[in-house]
Amino acid sequence: MTDDRKMPDKGTELAEQRTEMAKDRTARAEHRTEIAEHRTEMAEHRTEMAEDRTSYAARRTALAEERTLMAWIRTSLSLLGFGFTIYKFFQYLREAEELVMVRPHGPRNLGIALIALGVVAVLGGAVQYRQGLKSLGVSAGRSLFSVVFVIALLVALLGMTLLASIALKLGPF
Repeated sequence: MTDDRKMPDKGTELAEQRTEMAKDRTARAEHRTEIAEHRTEMAEHRTEMAEDRTSYAARRTALAEERTLMAWIRTSLSLLGFGFTIYKFFQYLREAEELVMVRPHGPRNLGIALIALGVVAVLGGAVQYRQGLKSLGVSAGRSLFSVVFVIALLVALLGMTLLASIALKLGPF
């Protein structure tokens, strides 16, 4: 005779196997959920890093705009200085009567042209600077009226003063 208590029922054994398989599937699903949550966290971190990079790129672009304007200021100052020097040098030579010129207004006209070119250069650089910052939306924490921009306007004013002084033969120059 067989003892039924010692032999498990085939239906019970299959039910236990199905229960184990279900537990295993649940554990794998929970693991996949954890992986998905980790990926979401990583994606959020990458988004934050991308926003930081965008912010830094805007700052770098604004600084590049400032460097470009400073280059225009340097160029303009060189043109203003060179034009003024030519005008004054030939004026002193003419006053000392050491130089007889065929065209006495030639150095004056050249000086005026170089000074006018310097004024146009710095104003063009200032306009380019403003347009560049406006295209950024001044998102780099910069004002449209930065120190460099104000200096550019002052250089333009100096150039216009030089221009008027030489052209009209007025003022201290």
